[in-house]
Amino acid sequence: MSESTTIIVDAILFDMDGTLIDSTGGVVGAWETFSKTYPFIDIPKILNTSHGVRTVDNLRNHCRIQDPHVLQEESIRFETEIINSSRSNGAEGIVVLPGVRQIMDDLRSSAKGTHDSPCWAICTSATRAYASQALEIAGISVPAVFITADDVEKGKPYPDPYLLGAFKCGKNPQRCLVIEDAPVGVTSSRAAGCKTLALTTTHSRDVIEASGPDFIVQDLGSVSVKVCTGGIAVTIALV
Repeated sequence: MSESTTIIVDAILFDMDGTLIDSTGGVVGAWETFSKTYPFIDIPKILNTSHGVRTVDNLRNHCRIQDPHVLQEESIRFETEIINSSRSNGAEGIVVLPGVRQIMDDLRSSAKGTHDSPCWAICTSATRAYASQALEIAGISVPAVFITADDVEKGKPYPDPYLLGAFKCGKNPQRCLVIEDAPVGVTSSRAAGCKTLALTTTHSRDVIEASGPDFIVQDLGSVSVKVCTGGIAVTIALV
């Protein structure tokens, strides 16, 4: 038997990959392509540890790239590989995860005329170029507040992405809810002082639970939102 809880927050800060969209097929394809250039990489290990981390950091850690110029070029090549793989694979490429469209529709429709400042944002470890294209493929509009790897000096697990997201929304981080699927993202959220709702779309419950989120659900199909004068009412169906 499940029960639900409702919390009131001033803004919701969404992660992107694994939270709003699933780009696993494209990411696997990109790493397989990169293994031709960097044959020493361990793809299964990378896939277990790289989620939620900026592309530049993953390439630095796993491909041992240190030259900033090469790192930038290879980051662009890697994310281009994801997009190309996703466009060619259609339904097996970038797809929208359960519950996302309903939440996006509810936030946009109910927020009209209710708030002077944005009440939600996307804070992703991807670059702006890649994230914009990924959202376009998925049919999700880019929000007014869109924080990417290009906007912060330190990415997740540091708090910078979510602190900047809260700031751009004009909200106190302690009054924001972060929705994440990766342990590094949960760590980033907690370091920023936000409440955290974790999804088990990418990692097992025990792995995500170890990072210390406030709530855990399978996906956004277990969550509903309603914008009101006091903020955003977020109802979470707990299992």
